[in-house]
Amino acid sequence: MLIKIHKSSDCTASQITPESIYLSRRSVLGGSLAGLAVAGLPRIGVASEASRYADVEPGKAPAWFTDKLASTRWGAVTVKGEAITPYKDATHYNNFYEFGPDKGDPAANAGSLKTEPWSVVIDGEVGKPGRYALEDLVKPSQFEERVYRLRCVEAWSMVIPWLGFSLAELLKRVEPTSKARYVRFETLKDPKSMPGQRSSFGLIDWPYVEGLRLDEAMNPLALLAVGMYGRELPNQNGAPLRLVLPWKYGFKSIKSIVRISLVEQPPQTTWQGLAPTEYGFYANVNPTVDHPRWSQARERRLPSGLFSPNVRNTELFNGYAEEVAGLYEGMDLRKNY
Repeated sequence: MLIKIHKSSDCTASQITPESIYLSRRSVLGGSLAGLAVAGLPRIGVASEASRYADVEPGKAPAWFTDKLASTRWGAVTVKGEAITPYKDATHYNNFYEFGPDKGDPAANAGSLKTEPWSVVIDGEVGKPGRYALEDLVKPSQFEERVYRLRCVEAWSMVIPWLGFSLAELLKRVEPTSKARYVRFETLKDPKSMPGQRSSFGLIDWPYVEGLRLDEAMNPLALLAVGMYGRELPNQNGAPLRLVLPWKYGFKSIKSIVRISLVEQPPQTTWQGLAPTEYGFYANVNPTVDHPRWSQARERRLPSGLFSPNVRNTELFNGYAEEVAGLYEGMDLRKNY
């Protein structure tokens, strides 16, 4: 039997689950974090797991999603001593400029997004390029629930339980060639259903584009999410497929992905193109590198209010240094921000 090795980003289920809906403790099994994508806790049944999020609004999940829930590895990755952000905050305080510039715009306007059918083009330096139906991309993978910190470049943060599968697993399946050095991601461009794309907000040249070095993309923490809080992704949170990179600022975790390209040169990302002195290619969470207009040393953890502020110190790599610092060995993190 393998014993789970706890690290700074881990905690027990009792530390993240509201007491009123906490049903039973699990025995802790799994592998070391070197096998992060396959480490986890034994499943105690879909009904019991769903009850952990009893206050979550029911969704309209497609069949391919509900069929995968029965084998989900719940609690595969957790965070130590931190409460999960309430579902309403996580779904009603968002940046998704395709639906408008205000935090409430995505929840108000994203209902127009059609997520079925959905396909993803995978191209560039890969041995198996093509247009893949989302259900075909998901089918070979086991869902994992991963509770990750989310840190926005605007200095607010959340803790969210995502459902998804390893980005590295998908990339291995499409067989990167020896020329592949970077991964480029692209969001849906559909002005009819995305009102923000019909405006001139921020002079954004749609579609939204993000990128990673290939070794970053292959890190076990990098997740392709198709759900959160035990249900499918709400539209405003990037349905039906988004990237989650917990050690980077939130704008790197691109939403509503329709294209993944493996390329030889660094891709020009959207915010890097708009304001390169403010939003670098790496965008690693770093309390010692301030945004030109505000400090990054502290963050506001939601929920937080005027009379009950929830402010804490920002951690290097958002608390995931042990898992990702080796990716940047020898780099000047102030220059390569």
